[in-house]
Amino acid sequence: MSDIPYLAEGPRTAIRPFTYADADEFTARARESRALQRPWLFPPADPDTYAAYASVLIEDPARAGFLVCERGGAAGSAADGAIAGFININNIVMGGFRCGALGYGAFAHAAGRGLMSEALGLVLGHAFGPLGLHRLEANIQPGNAGSIALVRRAGFRLEGLSPDFLFIDGAWRDHERWAITAEMR
Repeated sequence: MSDIPYLAEGPRTAIRPFTYADADEFTARARESRALQRPWLFPPADPDTYAAYASVLIEDPARAGFLVCERGGAAGSAADGAIAGFININNIVMGGFRCGALGYGAFAHAAGRGLMSEALGLVLGHAFGPLGLHRLEANIQPGNAGSIALVRRAGFRLEGLSPDFLFIDGAWRDHERWAITAEMR
């Protein structure tokens, strides 16, 4: 559990920035979640890769990283503040575009409990509020049913298919393009 203040809170989750001190918990959760996340996602699973990953989210103004933390447990309990997943906004462009690209993942202990849906709503409120964005995009491999269901529940619309869009796990993968704008919320 971190002493970093939450940026937004819901009934069961809260979001806060990444810190370097989260390395041990984050990487342990990533290692426990390999079966859930493969072949879609490869979060850092050791302290060195976490440090490099977190430094970009902490220091690059074109990125915003949010840890999804569980709420509702008794103060000091294992659930209170435990990292349940992460949602990042990458490739933030301001000016006339005001857009960013989402990347996210749930950890196995939190999967299927609705925590990521609640947290995505918190991130959308932060993105369209304090961050001043107008549009968020999520590029998702067509076979990733869980990820597609998450953005669909949040109100994203399907805008098309991009063949050979991202290089993941040794190959160029097709991705569906999903998006939401501030007006759609």
